[in-house]
Amino acid sequence: MIDIMPRPLVVITETLDQACADWLANHADVVWSSHDKPNKLLTHLARADALIVRTYTRVDASLLDHAPNLKVVGRAGVGLDNIDLTACKERHVSVVYTPDANTHTVAEYVLALMLDALRPRATLDAHASPDTFHELRRTQVGTELASLTLGILGFGRIGQHLGAVAHALGMNLLVNDLLHDTQLRQAVSYPYDFVDKPTLYADSDILTIHVDGRSENHHLIDAAALAQLKPSCLLINTSRGMVVDPAALAQWARTTADARAIIDVHEPEPPPHDYPLYGLPNVRLLPHLASRTHHALQNMSWVVRDVVAVLQGRAATHPAW
Repeated sequence: MIDIMPRPLVVITETLDQACADWLANHADVVWSSHDKPNKLLTHLARADALIVRTYTRVDASLLDHAPNLKVVGRAGVGLDNIDLTACKERHVSVVYTPDANTHTVAEYVLALMLDALRPRATLDAHASPDTFHELRRTQVGTELASLTLGILGFGRIGQHLGAVAHALGMNLLVNDLLHDTQLRQAVSYPYDFVDKPTLYADSDILTIHVDGRSENHHLIDAAALAQLKPSCLLINTSRGMVVDPAALAQWARTTADARAIIDVHEPEPPPHDYPLYGLPNVRLLPHLASRTHHALQNMSWVVRDVVAVLQGRAATHPAW
């Protein structure tokens, strides 16, 4: 008599590309259990061999205690902020993710935000009189990116790719990162100036943030940092909501007439009704869209390949350690 090995059980708590989900279903039994229904989720985790999450599922010691058979957590995304890596290690649970899945997508998005802010583009929705047409041409005058200095705070995959795009457009580049300049220069072939944070803040016409979610970055952009920015600086945050102090940013926006900010990420998400950044004319708020392209979402969903690899005893392509 041939023994048939039971298929592993994989629990998915958030969205996943359908093609990737179908592929996974050929290798495992799949259960969809939403992160916002914790009691039901914990019931499924009692039998789970693997767990796949995105942004809003917190994988901590408490959750892991309800998953005694868990072998691997797959993060369909880039950051690991919502996963307690220490707790996973202590329980011998592997963690895999997709670190390069949205590099191009986020860089494109930041470029689009810069152009939105600096290159006004009025639309002719109907016939315009000669006076209206020429008035629009007279008033809709923007600023060339090539005339500006872009400051990149956090020079990892996304920051480096954005730097390549900005350099190709003729922008001057300033960079600050935790890693040493010598190590960073091995990853890129274009010129930039590595500077300290005060210089980055003071000399950037546009400051774009691409740091990770480590605790030291909580409110990295606070009142003191904002006070060092140019009065006309455009601040863009597509990294983590907790990086920018919203109360300090609101005060800066109110008291600095020419300053502008574009904030794509928030803490929490969605922001509460009393979010201090609501209603400010020089602060544009977006609902965490930087990585939202079909291609990037599928790239992130292919974390299922590494999940199955771990379940089958093979090496993962992108382990967290």
